[in-house]
Amino acid sequence: MKNTQNFSNSDSRSDDSRSSDSRRGFIKKSLAGTALFSIGGILPGFSPKSYAKIIGANEKVRVGIMGVNSRGLALAGNYALQPNCEVVSISDVDSRAAEKCITTVESIQKSKPQNIPDFRKALENKDMDALVIAAPDHWHAPAAILASKAGKHVYLEKPCSHNPYEGELLVSAANKYKNVIQMGNQRRSWPNVAAAIKEVHDGMIGRTYFVKGWYTNNRASIGIGKETAVPSWLNYDLWQGPAPRKIYKDNLIHYNWHWLWNWGTGEALNNGTHMLDLMRWGLQVDYPTRVTSSGGRFRYKDDWETPDTQVINIEFGNNTAMTWEGRSCNGRTIEGSSVGVVFYGEKGSLQIGEGNTYNVFDLDNKLVKEVKNDFVIDPRNKMNPSQGLDALHIQNFFEAIKKGTSLNSGIVGGHQSTLLAQLGNIAIRSGETLHIDPSNGHIKNNKEAQKLWKREYEKGWEPTI
Repeated sequence: MKNTQNFSNSDSRSDDSRSSDSRRGFIKKSLAGTALFSIGGILPGFSPKSYAKIIGANEKVRVGIMGVNSRGLALAGNYALQPNCEVVSISDVDSRAAEKCITTVESIQKSKPQNIPDFRKALENKDMDALVIAAPDHWHAPAAILASKAGKHVYLEKPCSHNPYEGELLVSAANKYKNVIQMGNQRRSWPNVAAAIKEVHDGMIGRTYFVKGWYTNNRASIGIGKETAVPSWLNYDLWQGPAPRKIYKDNLIHYNWHWLWNWGTGEALNNGTHMLDLMRWGLQVDYPTRVTSSGGRFRYKDDWETPDTQVINIEFGNNTAMTWEGRSCNGRTIEGSSVGVVFYGEKGSLQIGEGNTYNVFDLDNKLVKEVKNDFVIDPRNKMNPSQGLDALHIQNFFEAIKKGTSLNSGIVGGHQSTLLAQLGNIAIRSGETLHIDPSNGHIKNNKEAQKLWKREYEKGWEPTI
């Protein structure tokens, strides 16, 4: 990739108000609780004995964090809290965000990570084991590929890619470089969520044939941006990185890029990826046969390009289907929850709610089983909705690096789940019904839709393996 200076930005805007001491205590309690949940093999590779080995390990996993404005700041703090980890470098194009994160990490782990604005320079550190990527979506796959080339393992926030082409590149990169790439769809490591999926697989509700998922919020208008000078604290050229260059506007950074196709992927990938992943996991499917989508930017007239209201319908070859509904600008809940999924089967239904919970109902809508949440969850917190539970996903990542333990969310499955949302976006942008090859997820016989399989890249920044 083109050799410029500095680096890329983070995923969200909210601030974490907890002190580092209280966070440390919470994580320790969460890890202790995890050992209890792990009995019986609900989470593959986890047990009280194995967790004791992890926590007591002398050799720490050394990580660099890329993108630390908000979600990345939360991840950096969470990694610093892990007793078997050391955060060795912080990389961000926003000098203010980097300084804040370095201070936060130092207060937790009592050692100061290096400030290396360009993550590519950080990758030159031979003592760094892994790169944690929480930059904007357009940087996810390109950065992960560069890290793979540098011999690093990767913890990659969802979505794993900006477009399907990049997702396939990532899978190829992992096959070529033999590194560990874990996608940050953390619910794969939440004990009660994993137990709920096991109930579905074990026939608790009979044969499951349909799943509904959703996300709701009350996001405000982003307005009409004004072209203005790039702030002194921002390296905008590196922030854009592989994306074709656009003039800087005052309503773009740090969060509104999510709703602009040049950098973001809309609510379908921003939050839909999580639920689509759970639905695909429960149905035990890989690639679909048919995808349709409807919706648009309905609420406000502003610079927001992606849908604020969207329904994606997906069919599979085993006579099953799923639908996902996203409402960015109307927070009315579904089934009493702002985010969730419901599996429908021949004998009843199973609902996974906002957190580490699930309920089972019979065909008469009677509650027959209720599994409650022991962790604090705020699904609308853009920065750190589930710190304690996310530590389980991080530890699974470490287990894979150190012991070869199976990943709860490896890059193949991460790509397959991300692809479902991407196909939904391609369907709505092209206005087409997509017929899909179930062997590889490719669009069949549709040249217009196929144009959106891959994006245009800034010359000299194209990702390659």
